[in-house]
Amino acid sequence: MKKHIILLTFLIISFRLSAQKADAAKESNPADSLLNSLTSDNKKEPVTIFKSTMLILSQTTETVKKNNLNLMIIHRFGDFAGSAGGGQTFYGLDNIADVYIGLEYGLTDNLNIDLGRSTISRLVNMNLKYAIIHQTTDNSTPLAITVIGETGMRPYDSYHAFSDRLSYFAEAIFARKFSSDFSLSVAPSFVRDNMPIPFVAGNTQQFFSISAAARFKVTKHMGFIIDYAHPFSSFRSTANGFYDPLGFGIEIETGGHVFTLNFSNSRAISEINYLSNTQSNYSKGQYRIGFTISRMFDFNHKKQ
Repeated sequence: MKKHIILLTFLIISFRLSAQKADAAKESNPADSLLNSLTSDNKKEPVTIFKSTMLILSQTTETVKKNNLNLMIIHRFGDFAGSAGGGQTFYGLDNIADVYIGLEYGLTDNLNIDLGRSTISRLVNMNLKYAIIHQTTDNSTPLAITVIGETGMRPYDSYHAFSDRLSYFAEAIFARKFSSDFSLSVAPSFVRDNMPIPFVAGNTQQFFSISAAARFKVTKHMGFIIDYAHPFSSFRSTANGFYDPLGFGIEIETGGHVFTLNFSNSRAISEINYLSNTQSNYSKGQYRIGFTISRMFDFNHKKQ
């Protein structure tokens, strides 16, 4: 029931903002419309929906521009509360749940190649990310669509066959900036683990999932983020000890850096890992502090 309430909340907010925008448009008179059409603000330009390529759990529709390199360091600490947290572990800061170091490079403005490694399962992942459609300022294209194809490999553990080391992730992200204060994305995805994660009886190799994420503007350089995912897998139920990943955070933009401080019940950072195996429950104090640091490097030759 909780997961349906969260998804319904995302939809209600987006519909309400759309209605407000429509009402505002109705209140404008023809003279206003003519004036707006003559201004340079209505040029058909791409809209920046999110400040970074990654939120807490989800990737966004944003891509790294051509010949730019984005360095990401993502860290999740141990349980904040519960039997494994509290003062004895300095509220989880003594422990590490997962660390991800990744690079995103712009082959073109719309096509990125990404490479990263996670602590959990020592997973190495590589993906291609392509922005198919951009939302435009004149609203001729009302949303952005980006697709991701990813392969993950666990190179160090023992497996019967090489193919058992591999997992795959595919996703289509649909996003819209409804106003300067609110952005929303919804992303259906597919996960396949050649060796089921976790490797226990009854688990399946593949499943679909859906994610939803929203950003609420707080100040010009700060926003509040909520990020949620639900795997469509009968095995991944609360009866079997699984819970939907859910995160809350504050995003801060500082020049070339984007810094996110967050809380999440997901131990894992990679989509392959957290969609396959999230077994932490908020009600038991099994949530943790995390942060993301994103730093952009521009390798384009500057014109004199």
